[in-house]
Order: sequence, then structure tokens, then C-alpha cells
Amino acid sequence: MNTVKTNQSQAAETASEKKDLIKNEFLEIKVLIEERETQALKAIADEEKRVSNKFDYIYGVLGSKKKEIKSLRDQIEMALTEGDDILFLKRAAALQQTPTKDAFVPLIEMDQNLLHSTYQSAVNLKDVVKLSVIQCREKRVEAKQTPGKTKTPPVASSNRTFVGKKPPGPQEKKKPVKVAPTTGTLNAAAVVSTKELIDSFLKKSREELLQYAANITLDYNTAHNKVILSERYTRMSVSDIPQNYNHHPQRFIDCFQVLGFQCFKRGIHYWEVELQQNNFCGIGICYGSMDRQGPESRLGRNSSSWCIEWFNSKISSWHNDVEKCLPNVKATKIGVLLHCEGGFVIFMAVGEKHNLIYKFKAQFTEALYPAFWLFSSGTVLSLCQMKQ
Repeated sequence: MNTVKTNQSQAAETASEKKDLIKNEFLEIKVLIEERETQALKAIADEEKRVSNKFDYIYGVLGSKKKEIKSLRDQIEMALTEGDDILFLKRAAALQQTPTKDAFVPLIEMDQNLLHSTYQSAVNLKDVVKLSVIQCREKRVEAKQTPGKTKTPPVASSNRTFVGKKPPGPQEKKKPVKVAPTTGTLNAAAVVSTKELIDSFLKKSREELLQYAANITLDYNTAHNKVILSERYTRMSVSDIPQNYNHHPQRFIDCFQVLGFQCFKRGIHYWEVELQQNNFCGIGICYGSMDRQGPESRLGRNSSSWCIEWFNSKISSWHNDVEKCLPNVKATKIGVLLHCEGGFVIFMAVGEKHNLIYKFKAQFTEALYPAFWLFSSGTVLSLCQMKQ
């Protein structure tokens, strides 16, 4: 009885120590998340202060301009009350020589790229935490459903101290012959799991997909010299005249292409693209390491990019220079869903009910960028501003 009581006390003490350790780990996680939150909020607050200071300065300039106009008006009224015509003409002539300039109010806006990237970093962190929690939960469910696997594992048994029994001999250690079939089962399960995951996203409504919304802006430094960016870097078209952009190592040289400013390495992200004019275009994703010149710099013509391409009425998927013709789907708005950890990207026609156009499955090894290809002048693509 004393031994049982002692063991019970030791178990309670061990549990208490483990609880304290877990609390400290979670406390550290909370501190890190709060630190990220503070940094993100400070970045937005600093940007707000910068813009506010500019507005204050302009307000002061306009105040001074208002005083000048009031003084000029007083002088005009005084001249109008002058009874002597000669003095009136002298004052009028002097007033005509007074320099006047229109009040100039410059366009002041908050840095949209900063706002988007700061918000997106918070969303990415949330997705990472959410994914980790879901995976932990699934592992616990699997452990409960397959209790046989939770029994004494072979590795742990070799480190035990056996009382009254001989430790397992070499022949007993060679028993785990089930490794090969188990691995095969796990791979099959992983394929099924990915398929179920993709199917679950295809069943989601647009409102559900918007919880993963990413507001994409275009990266000026990657745009081909004939690609025009407008509407706050959300609209792209092709010009017949070169734009004389500054040289940049990330700029496309041969293909009329441009990348999104945002990149994604973790989490789930959804954005929409509107086909405004013409059907000669491509929408996809790529690694930042994709070539910027030469025939292999074309979207889908290399192993670093995946895309859907419209060539008049023909729709094709492209990856690693392999084309696959797809059924014609009439759509003016395309939704792109990227699941980094799941290893897939889905292209769908946006409507009352989303229609699948094509899905790519891959083990992504680098950060991914939204990517766009335009064929010629007359082709216009616009990024939709997403509302969660």
C-alpha cells in the first residue's frame, strides 16, 4: 500500500511538472504571437501617422493660401470703394501684377502594398497555427481509431529495464516485417487524403472561400517593358509602345508577363482574376526562380510554373512544357485556390456555383507567386479586390 501511495504521489508530481512545462511552452507561443501582432499594428500605425502628417502639412499650406486670398479680396474691395478714378486704376494695375497660383493638393494615399503584406502575414500565421492544430487533432483521432499502433513500439521496448524477464533477443528485434506494407498503406492514405481535401474545397461556396482571400497587387519590377500596369497595380494590359521601365533583374525580357507582388510559402490563399477583354492570356503561379528571358521564361513552359491558358476558344493547362487541352468553360472571372501544404492549386470559373477548370498537384519546394501572361495589345486582365 505504501508503494502504491508513493507511486501515486510520483505520478501526480510528474503530471504537475509536465503541466508547468506545457504552460511555459504555450506562454512562449502567446508571447511570440503578441510580438508579431504588435509589430503588424505598429507598421500600420506608422503608415497612418506618415499619411496624417502629410495631410496636416497640406492643411497648413492651404490655410496660408486662404489668408492670401482673403487679403487679396480685402484689397479688391478697398479698390472698388475708391472714388478717385486714377487711384483706382493704379490699385487695379497693382492687383493685376500680384502673382496668384492655384492651390495644389497632391494625391496622398496609404501604401497599399504595406497594408496588404502586413495583413497577409497575419493571415499566413493564422493558417500555419490552424493547420498545425488540425493535424494534431487528426493524429489523435487516428491514434484512437488504431489502438494497436499505440502499444509498446519496438524502439521504446529496446530501452526498457526488464525485471524477472530477459530482454528481447536479436530475433525478436527483427520482427517488424510490416514496415513495407504499412508504408504503402500510408502513401495510399495520403493520396486519398489529398483527394478528399481537394474535393472539400471544390464543394465550398464562394463565401467560404473568401475566408482565404488574398488581395493581390502586381509587381512593377517584374513587368515586361510593354505591359502597362494601372488602377493601383491591379490591372494589366499590353502596349504597342515600350514603357521604358528601369532595368531590373526580375523583369521579364521576352514574354509579356508580370508577377504578383505577394508570395506564398505556407497556408491557403484564394484570389480572383477578371478577363476583361480578349481571350489570349494565361493565369497561373510560379517560383520566384523562374527564368526571366528565353523560351523557357514563358508561363507553363518550365518546371517552375503552372498555368491555365486561353487561346481564343481553346483552353489548356501547361506545366513543364506539357500541354493538356481542357473542356471549354465560359467564364469572365477565374478563381485561384492555392494550398501550399496540401500541394495543389485549383483554377475554377467563378459564378453562382464554382466550376472546376483544372487542378495541379505538386510538392511545392519554393515560395509561389501569382503569375500572368498577356498575348498582345487588346488583352486586359484585372485583379479583383477581395472582401472577406
